Amino acid sequence: MAATTLQGKRIAFLATDGVEEVEYVQPREAVEKAGATAELVSLKPGTIQAFNHLDQAKTYDVAVTAADADADGYDALVLPGGVANPDFLRTDPDAVRFVKAFFAAGKPVGVICHGPWTLVEAGVVAGRRITSWPSLRTDLTNAGATWVDEQVVTDGNLVSSRNPDDLPAFCAAIVDRFASGG
Repeated sequence: MAATTLQGKRIAFLATDGVEEVEYVQPREAVEKAGATAELVSLKPGTIQAFNHLDQAKTYDVAVTAADADADGYDALVLPGGVANPDFLRTDPDAVRFVKAFFAAGKPVGVICHGPWTLVEAGVVAGRRITSWPSLRTDLTNAGATWVDEQVVTDGNLVSSRNPDDLPAFCAAIVDRFASGG
């Protein structure tokens, strides 16, 4: 049954250079194993450079740019972390617009580690309970969120986790949330 829970669903992964590889790869494998189609949305066409902390990892092919992506074509969104990745994303108007569209439509969103920086820029965390890498606590609190130090936090359609150690729980939570829709 688990292999078909996301059958027919399209999941966008919004990431760019500097993405933490494991935070992109493991959630993508989890949603694909559950039957979803996953697509990498990024700032530029071609490939993005992933990292393992501060060391270069593999590159990944971009399916569509944020400028050309339409949230209406996806059932859910995942925002992996890495320090540089969300910092680049939050300064890109098309990426921010893309994120806002998921929240405006009430679609589920999964975010991990430094990923919530893009949510702060999109103005979608006020009044929400969320977790992240600890250094984002002040940013999230200043943006009106209630920050907690928990492995996985689900607040409505938003699922958040702190770091790569939380990936097993995060992957299970996003598959469950994405399966129930928005």
